[in-house]
Amino acid sequence: MNQATGVIFCLAYILGLISTAVFWGRYAILALGIAVAIALPKWLRKYTKNSVQVTKKRRSRQKENALEEPLDAREELSLLERLPRAKWVWAVAGLLAFLASVYFAVRSPQPAIDDISKLIPAGGNTQEVAVTVRGRVVSTPRLTRSGRSQFWLETDLVSEINGGEGGAVVNRPVSGKLYVTVPLLQTTGLYADNTIAVVGSLYKPQPPSNPGAFDFQTYLAREGAFAGLKGRQIDWKREKAIADVNRVNSQTAAFLEPSGMQPSKIQAMRQRIVRSQLSQLNVPEGPLISAIALGKQAVDLPYNIRDYFVQAGLAHAIAASGTQVSMVLALVLALTRRFSKQLQFSFGVGALFLLVGLTGFEPSVCRAALMGFGTLFALVLSRQVKPLGLLLIAATILLLVNPLWIWDLGFQLSFLATLGLIVTTPPLMAKLDWMPPAIASIIVVPIAASIWVLPLLLYVFSVVSPYSILVNIIAAPLLWILSIGGMVSALAGLIFPPAGSVLAQLLDYPAKGLIAIAQYFSQLPGNSVAVGQVSVFQLIALYSLICWVWIGGRKKKEEGRGKREEGRRKKEEGRRKKEEGRAKKGKSRVVSLPSFSSAWILPLALVAGISIIVLPAWHVQASLFQVTLLATSGEPVLVIQDRGRVALINSGDENTVRFTVLPFLQQQGVNSVNFAIATHGHLGLSSGWGKLLERLPIKTFYDNNAPKQIHRGNNQEFITAVQSRQGVYIPLETSSTVDLGSTRLQFVNAEIPVVEFLVGNRTWLLVGEMTPEVQKKLAATGTLKPAQVLWWSGKALTAELLGAVGPQVAIASADEIDPETAAQLRQSKTQIFWTGRDGALQWTPAGGFKTTLESEENQTSFL
Repeated sequence: MNQATGVIFCLAYILGLISTAVFWGRYAILALGIAVAIALPKWLRKYTKNSVQVTKKRRSRQKENALEEPLDAREELSLLERLPRAKWVWAVAGLLAFLASVYFAVRSPQPAIDDISKLIPAGGNTQEVAVTVRGRVVSTPRLTRSGRSQFWLETDLVSEINGGEGGAVVNRPVSGKLYVTVPLLQTTGLYADNTIAVVGSLYKPQPPSNPGAFDFQTYLAREGAFAGLKGRQIDWKREKAIADVNRVNSQTAAFLEPSGMQPSKIQAMRQRIVRSQLSQLNVPEGPLISAIALGKQAVDLPYNIRDYFVQAGLAHAIAASGTQVSMVLALVLALTRRFSKQLQFSFGVGALFLLVGLTGFEPSVCRAALMGFGTLFALVLSRQVKPLGLLLIAATILLLVNPLWIWDLGFQLSFLATLGLIVTTPPLMAKLDWMPPAIASIIVVPIAASIWVLPLLLYVFSVVSPYSILVNIIAAPLLWILSIGGMVSALAGLIFPPAGSVLAQLLDYPAKGLIAIAQYFSQLPGNSVAVGQVSVFQLIALYSLICWVWIGGRKKKEEGRGKREEGRRKKEEGRRKKEEGRAKKGKSRVVSLPSFSSAWILPLALVAGISIIVLPAWHVQASLFQVTLLATSGEPVLVIQDRGRVALINSGDENTVRFTVLPFLQQQGVNSVNFAIATHGHLGLSSGWGKLLERLPIKTFYDNNAPKQIHRGNNQEFITAVQSRQGVYIPLETSSTVDLGSTRLQFVNAEIPVVEFLVGNRTWLLVGEMTPEVQKKLAATGTLKPAQVLWWSGKALTAELLGAVGPQVAIASADEIDPETAAQLRQSKTQIFWTGRDGALQWTPAGGFKTTLESEENQTSFL
């Protein structure tokens, strides 16, 4: 099997895994393989024949080539000419792609018959399933944003089931993986591979309730887990553990006392390094150095620091990546340069295994380690390394080990960034050959990596950071210092911890500088620009443009080299190109990308790339009228998108803004809020406005001026923040009216509140919580007017209020709805939605109401 055939087989395997993105992908890839096996070899033979004829004609016109030489001895074969003509190669490639999709399905996690998730009632999480679960910890405990500790648990036994269909069960054997969270102090002294029992409540993850929200259910499924456990306590003691432990698992000892819990050797080494680096440094400088050296899985970096780095485009700095691997390998080769190649290989492989273990077997580190192993192997054999081939082999091997990594974002970004460094860095360095190489590489490396990962980041997050390349260039010297210093101090701390502490202390000021850079750029106006939801077709188009620039640049480079070698043949060369053009047009019928001058390729690609993203987003924004009621656990939140203008009704608390409001606005391509209205007089409920203002400017803020029911000082600080960002702050009272373009808002009562929306020719009424007496009074006085849509908190409503409003649709921003109120609404044939069951609701004039979550009762309304 030659090199081209091997490349085809590797690409076919990867393409087969990618085809699993759609349910019919495996059959499509098989059909494509059959079609290619039938048609492509014939087309390639015809292309080669025409190419040879053109070459002979050109040579016959050149005196220097009077003596004919073989084609492969005189010229380099093109890509198409290198492809194999044998039908069996393409047939095997198609079959291999189909088998890859089948292999992916086989390796995809599915709940077993005795999976612990089967204990949760089929109806969902309406009943609390209280359990004591015994199992083995398979990850290092990590700190969550809510201040709890999280780890993965492989389950063995479950006991004390309350609320399940089968009643109480003791010592029931189970299998499956659990996503466990417990109070922070409960995990003190807990390590991976420890066997424990956790007391808590089982729950089943739900699909995202809001557009753009994180899909927790899919995340757990990819990790092989189909349930979660909200733990209250970890049971460490033998006498409190589930009985018959040794009978079920004879290889695992009974539960140990906390003092007996010991880390594995690799965990002990990681702890030794981290403690050495943290002993003389404060937070967050110490954890940052450990994260740069060993990856963020090795230490709990504060979430505000993580957010700064992510928003500034420096997320790769605190993640395990190939940088650590390349530095360790370079250090080992430098220290062993006087040894034989066999010893260099042995020391290098040992260092790679140690580093992969310390960083936690992250896909990006495994990729770099495999490429490092290939480099060491080539060193022993005195062979030249081909980076592209090595990258393809590494990808194939890792995807053979774990095909699910094909959809792991870290895996995808790692390979795309490496591909960018391999194919884009050399031409960019050639353009900057007038600069010192060290300085040129600082500029070139961020650009080369960013070009190849940007389309994927746009597709996943719908956001681009305009400052990311500039930030990476500015931060590059500090990153190099911290990376090299962190690895050296880690090695020293592993051997002699006090020496590691001293070396880490020298990195204090560089760490402070890097944090300051990330914090400064993350807080600049416009630090993230939302582009809206990017489709798969846009993603393919963007990567097609990048490949066109890459292939076109290589082609122009080869042509330029040929022209320099044959400068005295310019006239003959021009005639040859014309002959080739006529031959291709008349005979070969080869479909190729447009060819432009090398000076025009990059500008045209930039304009085309921006157009692919901007034009569809602009068209959607200019024509969309949509009302979205987000699914929130507290204050109700409404977003009105009116042909480019955005109105946000309420914000919720900081977590609601961070995990619900901002992801939705980013998915919709919203970069500023034209109108923000706080309908409630609860300062505590609306605490998310400040968080929102950090990310998006608010042009006009309308505040409910009713007396605040939760006193947290005054609003002066927030008013100043709005005005400092060129916003206008306007207080509203009862009977105040706000014009929001196609929508008009009026405060019927500011204290309750009761707010009326006129959306087009339809009336919405927001009703706050109030006693039955107040409801009857409002209905009797005629304060409440008829409305097509009633929006309330899900609490009890009186018949008088419902009769006065007479809604056709009732929407509750709540997990549950009052049964009596629901019965009255059904009796009056009012369509009912509530966010706890239906998720977010979106309404458009043409489509009516549509829900995020599907339910048997929530049929689409065309009101």
